[in-house]
Amino acid sequence: MIKDMIEATDFRDAMSLLTTAVNVVTTEGVSGIHGFTASAVCSVTDTPPTLLVCMNQTSRSHAHFIENKTLSVNVLGAHHESISNAFASKLSSEERFKQGSWTHLKTGAPILEDALVSFDCEIEQVQEVGTHSVFMCRVVAVKQTEQQGGQEESLVYFNRAYSRVGQAEIA
Repeated sequence: MIKDMIEATDFRDAMSLLTTAVNVVTTEGVSGIHGFTASAVCSVTDTPPTLLVCMNQTSRSHAHFIENKTLSVNVLGAHHESISNAFASKLSSEERFKQGSWTHLKTGAPILEDALVSFDCEIEQVQEVGTHSVFMCRVVAVKQTEQQGGQEESLVYFNRAYSRVGQAEIA
């Protein structure tokens, strides 16, 4: 069915059919340590390396990302479903970061040690669009994890459920 006016619920239902990578986006700085689960992350350009990250302005950690001016995008593997759930929950920041092992690269934003890949970024621009802020982030460091046993499966979200995509080594 085609409608002239698109309702928010119709748009969300349609977007649920767009398969997306699951990421945990983190920050640490003068405003403290914070993080959230995000699917709205994409590449903008490779010269200079830039990512786009969208965040709801009503999120309790939104102001902290703005103040810290840095973030990391941690791309989750299939084994990270519990970390995704923790960072999407109402747990405190302290409780969220008890999940997984964390380190840092250049900016100080937390990097998940066994993420498929982590992008360490400086937030260069913020644009408000409707209910969300769009962060334009210059990538200053990248850490790719060598997967154990040939397993390179990514955690993705499709039709409001987790799925796995990639290559698992066949025994």
